[in-house]
This record gives sequence, structure tokens and C-alpha cells, in this order.
Amino acid sequence: MSIREEFEKREKNFMSPFGCLSAATRGRDTDEKLCPVRTAFQLDRDRIVYSNAFRRLKHKTQVFLSPLGDDYRTRLTHTLEVAQMARAIARALFLNEDLVEAIALGHDLGHTPFGHSGETVLKEIFSADFSHNAQSLRVVEVLENNGQGLNLTHEVRDGILKHSKGFGKIIPDDVLERAGTYEGQIARIADIMAYLNHDLEDAIRSGVIQAEQIPAECTEILGFTHSERATTMIRDLISSTEVCDDKLCLQMSADVNEAMAILRKFLYDKVYQSSRVHQHFENAKKILSELYAFFIDNEQMLLVNLNELQMTGCNDSSQSQERIVCDLIASMTDRYAMNLYKKIFFPIPIV
Repeated sequence: MSIREEFEKREKNFMSPFGCLSAATRGRDTDEKLCPVRTAFQLDRDRIVYSNAFRRLKHKTQVFLSPLGDDYRTRLTHTLEVAQMARAIARALFLNEDLVEAIALGHDLGHTPFGHSGETVLKEIFSADFSHNAQSLRVVEVLENNGQGLNLTHEVRDGILKHSKGFGKIIPDDVLERAGTYEGQIARIADIMAYLNHDLEDAIRSGVIQAEQIPAECTEILGFTHSERATTMIRDLISSTEVCDDKLCLQMSADVNEAMAILRKFLYDKVYQSSRVHQHFENAKKILSELYAFFIDNEQMLLVNLNELQMTGCNDSSQSQERIVCDLIASMTDRYAMNLYKKIFFPIPIV
């Protein structure tokens, strides 16, 4: 018996019947030889961690335009916090930790530079249908590995695609909006839990808001510190979840769910739409829209930059120029976009 088979046997012995067994995966788009050491979801996790897109997350903005300071969250530290929270929840519910971790680590691979500002810009200049979750799926299916994709399992790709629905409910009512596995649904909830906590902390650190502005019902129910809030949210989800009609009903208590909803709206009103963040949006819009227009008209420079970001495999005849430029822009880090903008539009004169 291989090490992988030992792991698969162990999963059957301890996992809840609601968990997704690695051996029961719906598989990959392209069949491949099974790894003798890692389960299907462990292999997916490793492929994500070693991808180019994952490394770029360290230089992509979470909320505030980079660089601001060493202590502010980036898209990478956000991703790691989501993975940690998701694993903690999955472990307590006896679900598949490897699956939920793979989804969490891959959920933001397609996020744009400059946070949601960059996403909004691409909605305006490329397509109203652009979304970072769909772009994340595109990264793992098309853009990585020189255009071959990572060939991840169906369950991980499904969780990545359905981890976000804008300002939709924390736990969607529509089953079509939910991931097909409970692990995927947990990754979505953990994503919201993570950003509610760390975006609030970063907003206070930056001076955009003051701690005393946080709605009283949020602090009274969730807690006053990052640790208290995260602990409350995680424990509440675990303790409130129950089996109903032979299904696992992921849910939160009414008071915690309401407090999270209030905190979420507070962040949207006072932080994400604040004048300071709006100025970041205007800066991002100028940089990305002008880069987009430049590459539409300069195919040679487009090829150069695709090569620099190891994305030449996505430049094929089946893709429109606009689609390829969008992929390039979305793959850039904040500093790459800013440095490239300076290089193109503010060249250093030759003396």
C-alpha cells in the first residue's frame, strides 16, 4: 500500500460522512498518474503554492495601495489567514482539511493589482462580467504552467470559482451560488471572516477610522480585538452547524450573523468607500486603464511583458487581444504595474 493510499484509508476512518474523500474526487480534466505520496487534494495544494500567481500575491494590495508599511496585509497574508481559519473549521467538523486548504490558497490567484480597485477598473475597461474569482479559475485552468494550467481537481476549481459573490450573503440561500462541497462553502465563509477582521485592523492602523467608531453591537457580540472577533466567529459557526435532513447545515447564530453583517456594511461605508481609498481607486484607474490602452496598440511590448511574467502560453490565436491584455493586467503586482507605468510614460531621458 502506497503512502497516498494510507492517507486515503485514514480519511475514511476519521472524516465525517459529509466530508469529501480524496479518493472520491470527480477527477481532473486531464487524467494523470496518481502520486504515490500525496492525495489528490494535497497535490493540488502543492501545485498552487509553487505557482507563479501565488508568489505574486505578496506584492498585491489587500485594501490600501502598496507600499504603505510592513505590517499591513497583502493579498498573500490574507490568503494565509483564510487558509488557517478554514482548516480550523474543517478540522472541528471532521471535513477534508487538505481540500479546504487548497481552495483557500488558490481563491485569490486571479486577483488584480490594487485590490478591488483594480477589479472595478477591469470591469469598466474590459468587461462588466470580469470578476476576480472567475479570473482565479482562469489562472489555474489556462494561464499557469505556460498556458497548460495546473490541472487541478474539480472540487478545488469549483471552490475557487464560488468563493465570492460580491456583497452577497455570508452563507448564500441559492444553492447554485454555493460550492459543491462543504469544504468549498467553508472556504467562502473563512474568506469573509478573515477580511472582516484584518481589514478593520488595518483601517484603524492607517487612521482611516478610529476604534471607537466600530458599531457597539459588533464589539459587544464579536469582541474588541482581532483575536476575540476571529475566535467568536469560528466557534459560533462550528457550534451552530448541525445536521438537518441528512445534510450538513453550515450556519451561524442570529446575533453573530447580524453582527458580522453590520460590521461588513460598516467597512464598505467607512473604509472601502472612504475618500482615502477612493483616491487609491482613482490612481489605480489611471495606471491600469492607460496600461491597458497602451498594450492594445503595442503588440510587441505586450509580448515582452507576457514573457517577463512567464505568460507566453496564453498568447494564442483563440484569444482576443483584449482578453490577453486583461490577463496580463490582472496578473501584475502593484509594484510591477507602477514601475511599468513609470517606464512607459515617464522614461528617463538619455544624457
